[in-house]
Amino acid sequence: MGKTTTARSRSGLRTRRHFRVRKKVNGTAERPRLVIYRSLKHIYAQLVDDDKQHTLMTVTDAGFEGKKTAKSTEVGKRIAEKAKEAGVTKVVFDRGGYKYHGRVKAVADGAREGGLEF
Repeated sequence: MGKTTTARSRSGLRTRRHFRVRKKVNGTAERPRLVIYRSLKHIYAQLVDDDKQHTLMTVTDAGFEGKKTAKSTEVGKRIAEKAKEAGVTKVVFDRGGYKYHGRVKAVADGAREGGLEF
């Protein structure tokens, strides 16, 4: 058996966790996948239809004021608002390999406040 190379960096481990989640979580046109990406300064949310391999919409925290957690809540509310305009009410949540804590939880809570079900 050959030796496989595995990424031991923080980002590499997060990528492995994300792929592990992606084996089970799949978005469709009726119930797209709400994907979170978190960088050190910003947070991004996307709705993705995995059947068509198509990104339906994207929201970033650009233009919001305040602390990062407050911005994350606003991102969740904004993606929920845009989704409802497009006729989407139910989504599948993909935390992107991050802990369900802090800014990731704030996006989820904001999306629920905005009317999305998951």
